[in-house]
Amino acid sequence: MVELFDVGPCEEAYDMGLLIGRRFSGMIRSRVAADLVLRNQLRPFARTTEAKPLVEALCDANKKRFPRYWDELLGTAEGSGVPALDLILVNFRKEVLPFVPDELVTNIPGEAAEDCSDILVVDDSMAIAVHNEDANVALVGHTYLVRAKLPDGESFTAYTYAGELPSCAFGFNSHGMAFTLNAVPPSTEEIVAGGVGRNFISRDLLEATDLQDALNRVQSSDVSVGHSYNLIDTRSRKILNVETASRNRCSVRNIGVTPFFHANMYLHLQVQQVPNESSIGRQRRAALLSVESREEALRLLGDCEDEQNPIYMTGPTLYTLCTALVDLDEQTLTIFQANPRGREVLLVLPMSKSK
Repeated sequence: MVELFDVGPCEEAYDMGLLIGRRFSGMIRSRVAADLVLRNQLRPFARTTEAKPLVEALCDANKKRFPRYWDELLGTAEGSGVPALDLILVNFRKEVLPFVPDELVTNIPGEAAEDCSDILVVDDSMAIAVHNEDANVALVGHTYLVRAKLPDGESFTAYTYAGELPSCAFGFNSHGMAFTLNAVPPSTEEIVAGGVGRNFISRDLLEATDLQDALNRVQSSDVSVGHSYNLIDTRSRKILNVETASRNRCSVRNIGVTPFFHANMYLHLQVQQVPNESSIGRQRRAALLSVESREEALRLLGDCEDEQNPIYMTGPTLYTLCTALVDLDEQTLTIFQANPRGREVLLVLPMSKSK
């Protein structure tokens, strides 16, 4: 069961973070205590002289670009009782790890894996985005939903990892905008030190007013590490897949009648990347499956036929935490627990103000 926490409106972003941190203090503390990468790599690296300019550059760049979200993060740290540096490192994990020297790198199962799968389609009969949220098994039981009211009267709902900004997974807002995310594995030479963090960009997406605004927020950020964004506008009935990389590179694909499956490798932006066998296997398997209905889309994301590289993951290292279905016509987000083939609905969340 995933708890849904209502928060706001708060005049100050710090106060919203403070309330989230207080409500989920135990979970955030548990997640930080169990995080082997934080304990064995990020913390030791952060104490070195080599790390200081990198961490300072990341903090400065994101504080300058997104001061409200920075305050929100600091409030979460204060509310949870976790040192601010720990949550900063957790939120900048992907931006810091590529620079950790070999002598500090330890073999932690699942850390190198990139995760999440999506199937997207927009045709006359349906417009859907279905997303598997996959993560290291240590993150089971360390997520929550934040439903935040903002001072301007708008609101957002976001599936959130404990201690991280909403949301590095999926979410939507009262403008009818939604997104899901897929990690991608750029090679080391594609990563730029000290840029904007992915968690800050996805937090910013939660306040996008329409599809063009969401695209602008993704494209205008000078990122350290690239990402794949599935941008969803229920009002215009459109979905875009946007792949980004450092140095302001971006590729946009409009989703149409041909079902589009995205795992965890770049598909249309030309970037040097690290081959990911799990992603390649999932991509290959998805190409064999039909998606002519919502039910078939759910069956695809519940597929375990390839035991080495299943689309739906059940451990021992990687685990599908939940499956989210965004229906643009119904303007709902449905979260399934367990394999979505079983249709075990956890929550149905209305996405429009009228609902």
